[in-house]
Amino acid sequence: MTVIYVKTALIAAVAATLISFGASSPGIAQGSGQNSGQNSSKAIPAQCLSMDISPYSPPELLSIRHGKAETRFQVEIANTDETREQGLMCRPELAADRGMLFEFKDLRERNFWMQNTIVGLDIVYIAQNGSIVSIQKNAKPFDRTPLPSHGAASGVLEIQAGLSDKLGLKPGDKVIHPFFHKP
Repeated sequence: MTVIYVKTALIAAVAATLISFGASSPGIAQGSGQNSGQNSSKAIPAQCLSMDISPYSPPELLSIRHGKAETRFQVEIANTDETREQGLMCRPELAADRGMLFEFKDLRERNFWMQNTIVGLDIVYIAQNGSIVSIQKNAKPFDRTPLPSHGAASGVLEIQAGLSDKLGLKPGDKVIHPFFHKP
């Protein structure tokens, strides 16, 4: 019953967000671009109306040590081909203390893009030891341009757009999560 309620609540949240943009045709809504920089002014894909945007996992704690500070996030884990492919597509919002951690079994150059992603993101590429390799800042919603890691990464953290600058995150900062500290 709880799973049905959560799915229904998430679908309702997406529908409410799409309706707030103003429907332009069946299954497509136009964004107003007035929602704190989170939403694009481009059309919302019809695919978002039927996509299951339920969380992939219960939230897990992830911390980033940067300078003398440490910032904590609650992250959802994308560790299968299906969850990594969908990522944060069609999610209507992402809170500043939330994120998604993409876990890969191999270490290599990564490229992410923003297809069907409604909210702007900072994309943080992470090495096997938890060190930040690079950050693609303020990735634009719906942009299909590949955003490279510029180095080998086994993990990718997506957080709210602009947050990496606000926190002062930079390459070399340390991400603390069990995925990066396996024996």
